[in-house]
Amino acid sequence: MQVAIDAVGETGKIIEAAICYTGDIQNPAKQKYSLDYYLDLACKYQDMGIHILGIKDMAGLLKPGAARLLITALKQEIDLPVHLHTHDTSGISAATVLAAVEAGADIVDAAIDSMSGLTSQPNMGAIVAALEHTDKSTNLDSEAIRVISSYWEEVREQYTAFEPAIRSGASEVYVHEMPGGQYTNLREQARSLGIERRWPEIARAYADVNELFGDIVKVTPTSKVVGDMALAMVTAGLTKQDILDPGKEIAFPESVVQFFHGEMGQPVGGFPQALQAKVLNGKAPLQGRPGEELAPVDLEHDRETLAVQLKEEVSDFDLASWLMYPNVFMDYAEMERKYGDVSILPTHIFFYGLQSGEETVLSFEDNRQAIVHYLATSEPDEEGMRRVFFELNGQPQTVIVRDNNLSYEVHQNEKADPADPCHLAAPMPGLVVTVEVSTGERVRQGDTVVVLEAMKMQSAIPAEQSGIVKRVVVSPDHVVDTGDLLVVIE
Repeated sequence: MQVAIDAVGETGKIIEAAICYTGDIQNPAKQKYSLDYYLDLACKYQDMGIHILGIKDMAGLLKPGAARLLITALKQEIDLPVHLHTHDTSGISAATVLAAVEAGADIVDAAIDSMSGLTSQPNMGAIVAALEHTDKSTNLDSEAIRVISSYWEEVREQYTAFEPAIRSGASEVYVHEMPGGQYTNLREQARSLGIERRWPEIARAYADVNELFGDIVKVTPTSKVVGDMALAMVTAGLTKQDILDPGKEIAFPESVVQFFHGEMGQPVGGFPQALQAKVLNGKAPLQGRPGEELAPVDLEHDRETLAVQLKEEVSDFDLASWLMYPNVFMDYAEMERKYGDVSILPTHIFFYGLQSGEETVLSFEDNRQAIVHYLATSEPDEEGMRRVFFELNGQPQTVIVRDNNLSYEVHQNEKADPADPCHLAAPMPGLVVTVEVSTGERVRQGDTVVVLEAMKMQSAIPAEQSGIVKRVVVSPDHVVDTGDLLVVIE
């Protein structure tokens, strides 16, 4: 944090540094993250020269009584404004915010009414109303808040297809401690893996993994580490005992290997050493700040490299996106090359398409406009192509497109025989990213054979025994399901 704080300070801007809240300072059984722990961090931050102290309660674990205790102690210990950010996963965070306000919090986060609650922030209109006619009144215009809320209620309807299937607060958050931003994403990952109905198991596995990993602070990116491992355990039918068993080969997700390697820093209290040794499988862990191990980046050279690939000028935004997420950015660039700037499309048309008889006006940078009136679409031909009929500025037009929603003959993957020790099976559904071995190659138990990816989670699949690769069944970009045969090792 010192490096980041110094960098912001050099710009002359306001420095706000956040402490991530986890655990429960009121629970005598949970004293790893005690009140003293948070006060000590706050004092260190103040000594570093920050201007505002943030409390980031990413999972919504801060209960009203704990908020009152924490904010009161902080205001006595440091001479800085305190900013509280929480999530409403449990359904009680508005009470937490009010308790924090009473205790002297200077800034609190809330969400416009129509976008509030559940894994979002607590209801802004309700908090403002609760503080009216008190010495803590916000003096915000309640009518204006309702007008803004009505607008966003209409906007939200455009995204109905992407709403998570969560209808109420969940007190289970106090058990698994999942951040609000991850809670819905992890359920979506579970759906893509075909195990959404097993959510209670996933939630329990998440809590188990957190315990196995030493009760870590779970926030991006460490929360993803715990989530990836929990999904891997449920899909592969693994128990806590399996994870700890030094004799059992486990296909640890790549994020788990990175965590135990020290690429996300050193957790409070250090790593569980036995598990770290198993995960790293002989690889030496990093010590200290991981950023010190990164090679310097030549931004202008990389900008030129990307410009060659894109065949166009590269903005700072493009360069930063590519450096952080190279694969995702290139997928985006390819989509934009193929379809143009789709941001000019109205939201409902982008997501759902025009309905028969509907028209829209597209505006271009040179002040031109195109009126598109959709008429109809033909039945698919034998090659799966459809004719789309529409009018462009009143003139009849036809284009031919492939219907990607049509079902095609599905290739049946070969299944591994669970009774055959030579068969290496896929522990979860996913996409084959790389195959690390070839036929005739000698491998040792624990060597990476195949790397799978599912919902941005990569897992290195190790050989379960030493031997000779008799047959490689899959190849890169091959989609596999749980139990599909990957490689035969004799």
